[in-house]
Amino acid sequence: MNDTGTGSASEAGRQRAARRDEAVRAAVEQGLLGPDTPIVGLLDVVGIKDSAAALRAAFDAVTAPGTPVLHAFAVKASPLVPVLRLLHGAGIGAEVASPGELALARAAGIAPDRTVLDSPAKTPGELREALSLGIAVNADNPQELDRIDALVGSTAPRSPIGIRVNPQVGGGSIGATSTATATSKFGVALRDEGAREWVTGAYADRPWLTRLHAHTGSQGIPLPLMARGVAETYALAEEINRRVGRRQIDTIDIGGGLPVNFASDETSPAYAQYARLLAETVPGLFDGRYGLVTEFGRSLLAKHGTVVARVEYTKRSGGRPIAVTHAGVQVATRTVYAPDSWPLRIAAYDAKGCPRSGPPTVQDIAGPACFSGDLLAEGRSLPLLEQGDYAAALDTGAYYFAHHYAYNSLLRPGIYGFAPAAPEATGGIRFAPVRTPQTLDEIVAESGGAHVGGLQDLYL
Repeated sequence: MNDTGTGSASEAGRQRAARRDEAVRAAVEQGLLGPDTPIVGLLDVVGIKDSAAALRAAFDAVTAPGTPVLHAFAVKASPLVPVLRLLHGAGIGAEVASPGELALARAAGIAPDRTVLDSPAKTPGELREALSLGIAVNADNPQELDRIDALVGSTAPRSPIGIRVNPQVGGGSIGATSTATATSKFGVALRDEGAREWVTGAYADRPWLTRLHAHTGSQGIPLPLMARGVAETYALAEEINRRVGRRQIDTIDIGGGLPVNFASDETSPAYAQYARLLAETVPGLFDGRYGLVTEFGRSLLAKHGTVVARVEYTKRSGGRPIAVTHAGVQVATRTVYAPDSWPLRIAAYDAKGCPRSGPPTVQDIAGPACFSGDLLAEGRSLPLLEQGDYAAALDTGAYYFAHHYAYNSLLRPGIYGFAPAAPEATGGIRFAPVRTPQTLDEIVAESGGAHVGGLQDLYL
């Protein structure tokens, strides 16, 4: 028995859990996990492709035939080139927010016309590059639009360009991921004095502004609030088009933000549920008059990733068992520093990578970093972990092993995708490298090893 949360898992969830168990066992058997490689990230390729298909099908079901739809994956959720390439093959583009993310998308072969640039701090150079390539750009504020004006000049740009607005509809249960609050740093705040008039005037003055963008938030945002943010954006697009007397805004970018259920193997809410809610709330968005862009990230990847770490030692403190593992703040930074907002399920495996059995025992799952709060989970009921076992942090496919926190100069773990050995195979797992494990030489190099005497030379 493992700490897999409450609620019954769907058949898809049960199949995903079964693939995960098989992959952990295979990782041990094939030497990806062991005493010398005590932590690894695993990505379920079948699950990722299924999520991409579910996203596309959900919006196809509510959108008028022939409507241009771009599903652009939020690269920040998993900035890994093989992941972007896999999604590209599944019909998903890229939403980027930095030169680095754009470089990753291009390395994965994602075309400029399937890429969207969003960022609250774009430099002139970033804007120039995006416009030269024909990448869609959402301007975050009036000063950025001034920069675009200077770059565009009197020539119609190759890139689709829009303005990001903040509908200020409120926040969810996690403030840090609520982007439509009264004081959010993102976009033009529509309810501020004069802001709506400025936005409509900006479109009236620039015939080449053809998109409108808003993103209400991510984890912790209820679906009705997300739909309200989209409805406010659609209403503004209709208002602008009426003012200019034509359908100048031809595409609405609704962002992403579908929350993820971290309490069980169930995938909920589903894309189909959200798409139906949007169609009921904002039917005009789907009648074929507007193209559509989405920017989902966490919901595409989270359920399909697992961080597995070896139990190096077990001990007791105050009577409570503690399993000291190799996964902590370096791979689960949000969970360690904000455990109430970002709790993770933990699964227990024995030294052979098989699910551990035994009576539930309240215990802590600790990480390797040198501070007392480095805990993956505190007071969890699991089969008692023993030295040499493995603890797996579930639902970590997004915003976890791809965002390493270099505390204590801990090595970045290797990441591997896995799939059945053959289509419809009943046994056997194949692995493919996504990111090779970091080496000690790389730690030294990125920590200034090439400049070892630089500061001393200044003093001399």
